Amino acid sequence: MRPFGNGLARASVRFKPAAFAGTFIALVLAAAIVSACGILLESGLRATVPPGRYAHTPVVVTAHQRVGSPEESEPAPDRVRLDASLVATAARTPGAAAAAPDLTFPVRRGDAALTAHGWGSAPFTGAALVSGAAPREGEVVLDPAAARAAHTRPGGRITLTTADGAHRFLVSGIARTSPRGRTGGDGGPTVWFTDARARALSGHPATVDAVLVRPRPGTTPGALAARLERALKNAPAARVRTGEGRGAAEEPGLEGAREVLEGIGGSFGGVATVVALFTTAGTVALSVGQRGREIALLRAIGATPRQIRRSIATEALLVAPLAGALGTLPGIGLAHWWFGQLRDKGAIPAGVEFSVSWIPLVSAVGAGLLTALLAGRAAARRPARIKPGQALVEAAAEPFRPGVVRTLLGTAALAGGCVLTGVAASSSGEDAANAALGVVMLFMLAVGLLGPFVARGCAWLVGLPLRVGRAPAVLAAANTRANARRLASAITPLVLAMAFASTLVFLHTSEDHATAGQRRAGVVADHVVSASGGLPADATARAGRVRGVAAAVGVLRTGVLVGEGASLHSASAQGVSGAGRALAAVQDLDVRTGGLGALGRGTVAVDAGLASSVGVEVGDRLRLHLPDGAAAAPRVVATYGRGLGLAQVTLPRAALVSHVTSGFDSHVLVRDAKGADPAAVAAALGPLGEVTGPGGYAAARDEENELNAWANTVMAAVLGGFAAVAAANTLVMTVLDRRRELGTLRLIGSTRRQVLDMVRWEALLVVTAGVVLGTAIALATLVPMARGLTGEGPYVPPLTYAGFVGAAVAVGLLATGLPARAALRHGR
Repeated sequence: MRPFGNGLARASVRFKPAAFAGTFIALVLAAAIVSACGILLESGLRATVPPGRYAHTPVVVTAHQRVGSPEESEPAPDRVRLDASLVATAARTPGAAAAAPDLTFPVRRGDAALTAHGWGSAPFTGAALVSGAAPREGEVVLDPAAARAAHTRPGGRITLTTADGAHRFLVSGIARTSPRGRTGGDGGPTVWFTDARARALSGHPATVDAVLVRPRPGTTPGALAARLERALKNAPAARVRTGEGRGAAEEPGLEGAREVLEGIGGSFGGVATVVALFTTAGTVALSVGQRGREIALLRAIGATPRQIRRSIATEALLVAPLAGALGTLPGIGLAHWWFGQLRDKGAIPAGVEFSVSWIPLVSAVGAGLLTALLAGRAAARRPARIKPGQALVEAAAEPFRPGVVRTLLGTAALAGGCVLTGVAASSSGEDAANAALGVVMLFMLAVGLLGPFVARGCAWLVGLPLRVGRAPAVLAAANTRANARRLASAITPLVLAMAFASTLVFLHTSEDHATAGQRRAGVVADHVVSASGGLPADATARAGRVRGVAAAVGVLRTGVLVGEGASLHSASAQGVSGAGRALAAVQDLDVRTGGLGALGRGTVAVDAGLASSVGVEVGDRLRLHLPDGAAAAPRVVATYGRGLGLAQVTLPRAALVSHVTSGFDSHVLVRDAKGADPAAVAAALGPLGEVTGPGGYAAARDEENELNAWANTVMAAVLGGFAAVAAANTLVMTVLDRRRELGTLRLIGSTRRQVLDMVRWEALLVVTAGVVLGTAIALATLVPMARGLTGEGPYVPPLTYAGFVGAAVAVGLLATGLPARAALRHGR
């Protein structure tokens, strides 16, 4: 009897392919999502950047670009730099032939952007003079692109604007770079200063981006690197790099790219994988359950429980590997598209490669196979175990008897979701957001495990209006009450689609709505001056001297890390010029405690929500890391309420400018004097840059949220789309399994229209239950999350929500109406 299960399984798949089509589709979709997320995760873990400028430098020393403890750290908002004294230390290291500092910072010539370096790094990066001489004080060397754009040559003059204002230089020479030693990261126009002038103009004269070291003849880069590590042991942040590691030293954005890819592939991938496998398990269980009559007959003719279980397992082995292998193909395509979009949006450096190996593909196939095996065996456990006669009775009418273990687990998940909802509601900031993420998962688990109870309750409640309707509506209500298990299989994917899509999309709309409102109320300046490459510091002083200007404040935008140790929070920051009274004239931060008049050296103003999260008040010291990772502890002089729309941390500009790569201000905010002519003031400000009203400031800030909004939308589309297809797949399977029932209704006198109306009413009942439950779960997640992040309730655009509901209705009607029509035609 050993081949009984295997032969039966092969026969079932061969002669009844329609019974396995739904399972096959579910496994294909699950493999696609799991493999796509796995590929992105692997790409993040393997992410490297080939060396460009540093290709000619055997050994490079840079600072570690993360801040925090070894166990918990965050990428620094800007480039972390090394103390300039390490250049001399590296040069004295045995085996080192020469060492030079490397600096990279932006400068401008008019509206054109250039990348600046010190000339001392030129021999290490493949740059060589083609005409003229090396620069001396007051001189610069240009590359051919910069020289052509400026229409100059050696001996000519050029005016360059740095963060501290405009300077005029003599062009001493023209230098070229090799193709591999491209400069500026993208091969753009480049200028070289003397090392001393480069340090001064960069804004951080005591630090360097990297130390470039060349070994003596006979000393290998590896040997020199080992000696440098010993020589720099007193500089714990220093990292010595050779080979491919030099690319990471050149591209500090690699850490952020890894965070993005690992976040999508790991965090989102984990949620997506759970949802995919959870939905697939429900589809497999439905497929096995629909064959309850077949299993009962096998038991009646002598099949043993072990043979039944082996047959179900063999079916999974026949279907799951093929479905998983096919699913990896669209998974690779989805991951490749996603990766390309992230690269186009600047979240991933151009040199990072898309990595595909066998690991995520085999993992996706294996996960689908394991899910199919476990779900199939669990669904077949009861019909294979009970007596043959009882199995035939239960196959004739669907029993309502959820398992004890399943019921206990579902109840525990429901209780956990309720408790976590309370925790999220009582928390604030990121703590509330993090707690709310668990709410949706626990409630979804509860819906899946308690599906029959949920379905029967929904059928009773939603079916009340149908019972007083016409015959098809009454019959639909009765059918859904009598077939709670079947109804639960259809409701669960719809709940998944509605809950996850609503949570991801409406979280962004809530944050965007609150941000826009705070920004509109917070920017009270009459004019906003901006430029594509930023504004130099003297632009603020020049704006303040314009006739009719009462106050002018420069704003330098960046980010900081708040907290210390393992509890670091990234926060937006602004460095402002001028006194507190001038800032109040152009920004209304909605001060809650303290006052901006005391804002100055060694002080900080903090968003009230962030202050609450880290536990500081006015008078306390705020532990933070500046953009380049430098630790600071300014005293809090004020807390305010519009941090989301403006900046969560406000510091004097002088406290930030020496810790950023680009010291250009993003805006200059101008307030007119009483009685001044706004048009005349705007015209006088025109030479400084583009002059707009407060709306110009808002438009520039909106660009920073574009990537997050796009990422949320894509995640919602992936999860919601998968769940919607799974729901349609389940509904089709359910209707096709009812062909005998629909045919019987026609035989006893029901018209074709009445049968189709009954199916439509059932579909609407299922959709209504799914939409209501999904919305409730989304709101339970969004309310604490939105309040923690924005201080307000969630904002749900009516048209967007209507679109979600309309999509759910369309899925329900199409997935039931089309197969029902086909079944009735076949029945004739």
